[in-house]
Amino acid sequence: MRFRVYLTFDKNSVREPIIWKLAREFDVVTNIRTAEVKDNMGLVGLEIDGEDNVVEAALKWLSEQGVHVEPIEQNVIEG
Repeated sequence: MRFRVYLTFDKNSVREPIIWKLAREFDVVTNIRTAEVKDNMGLVGLEIDGEDNVVEAALKWLSEQGVHVEPIEQNVIEG
């Protein structure tokens, strides 16, 4: 499954290496498509590619880290 999401980081999470931790914790490939990071907030467009259940667990984990996760597209992207 390849899933595209916007991740919004608040002032508490913006300085943490969360995307790096995500790739270490889960068997997924991440691809940053766009990013805007400031001192107190960040917005990242991210592709996450991996097995369906692993991607779902990774998205849940991101939310648990205090990152707001919003799907860019509702459908799975083939490719």
